[in-house]
Amino acid sequence: MPYKIAFISLGCAKNLVNTEQMMALCREAGHTVTGDPEGADVAVLNTCGFIESAKSEAIDAILELAALKNGGKLKKLLVAGCLSQRYPDEIRSELPEVDGLLGTGSYTDVVFAVEALMAGERPEKFGDIHHTFEDGARWVATPPWTAYLKIAEGCSNGCAFCVIPKLRGRYRSRSMEALLSEAKALADRGVKELIVIAQDITRYGLDLGDGTTLAKLLTELCKLDFHWIRLHYLYPEAVTDELIAVVAREKKIVHYLDIPIQHANDGILKAMRRRSTRAEIEALFAKLRAAMPDVVIRTSLICGLPGEGEAEFEELCNFLREQKIQRAGVFQFSPEEGTLAAAMDNQVDPDTAGRRVELVTDLQSRVMDQYNEDRLGTCMEVLCEGFDSETGRYAGRTYADSVDIDGRVLFTAAGLVPAGEFVNVRITGVSDGDLTGEIEE
Repeated sequence: MPYKIAFISLGCAKNLVNTEQMMALCREAGHTVTGDPEGADVAVLNTCGFIESAKSEAIDAILELAALKNGGKLKKLLVAGCLSQRYPDEIRSELPEVDGLLGTGSYTDVVFAVEALMAGERPEKFGDIHHTFEDGARWVATPPWTAYLKIAEGCSNGCAFCVIPKLRGRYRSRSMEALLSEAKALADRGVKELIVIAQDITRYGLDLGDGTTLAKLLTELCKLDFHWIRLHYLYPEAVTDELIAVVAREKKIVHYLDIPIQHANDGILKAMRRRSTRAEIEALFAKLRAAMPDVVIRTSLICGLPGEGEAEFEELCNFLREQKIQRAGVFQFSPEEGTLAAAMDNQVDPDTAGRRVELVTDLQSRVMDQYNEDRLGTCMEVLCEGFDSETGRYAGRTYADSVDIDGRVLFTAAGLVPAGEFVNVRITGVSDGDLTGEIEE
């Protein structure tokens, strides 16, 4: 019997790809897939459990779905993903509204789990997180012009603050053959912006032992009918000269590089078990800017790791003032159980760490404001994402703006501009961090 299954995806884009795979499996089995849990037979919540804020979001979502269930508007609740993998016992004991669990090694068991739920069982599947099937069909949930290509699963970097290897398993690359086949299917469907993702895309292929590298994969992807190819995330110590040459040479690869550095003080970087020093990071940034003068660098930063005193924090701020990184996500250290950093001495007071986040965010906002000011009067290529009724203008993104994390361009046009079309926009102003302008015919 076909069921109506609602999917809700939390957390990162890598998680969204797993949700898309589960949706495709349910559709192939003859079930109806929706994004609205009200009136569904089963709601499948794919969770993140990476840091405290993500856990809170997941628990809030479980409680909202439980309220629907208690009100007779939803029959069953299946929780999948990182929260299930990390806290199965706590979910069983503290969230009795949850009817079944899927770990990160068991996304492909979703049809079995749904049908078991509807048969009155309480399915729990926790497969091997080091061996998962990543090449299955997807029901792409992003707008038609943008899609993600997940090139690897897991992580073997072992950063001191991070629990992901315990939730997702060791790093394993997908075959280039499977990736190019999937990418071609996306291009044939009209996808114009391909976003290449993994926990660490720079190590792509190194585990395969056959000479496959990210640079070789990108060279092949650029032969397909995409307009933009965007890269998330590049670890600084694994960015090779070959990779820089490919990114600089290939016109389709946007000069927006997401390189999480986390800090700039050598002592803190070593405590984090990162593999780069400040000098090496500075040398890499200089090399990237020499090869691509228009490069926009995005990074992630952590404030408040154990051992970060005022001197270490001030060094981070000085580094950011010098480097003028245009995009940054700034996070407060979260002592996650099971990580090395949670057990370290010299824990930083959370209020102090929070103040440091505010200071870095303020510093970075000034850098970003200057970047926007420097765009005034220039003409930029913009991917239109539709009409924004709140502002009465079209909204889109430049190469310097990734999906859901960076700013937008709000622009006017004399005629109709279809979503998914690339247009040239003359930048005339800045509004609340977004650029404004008018289409250049």
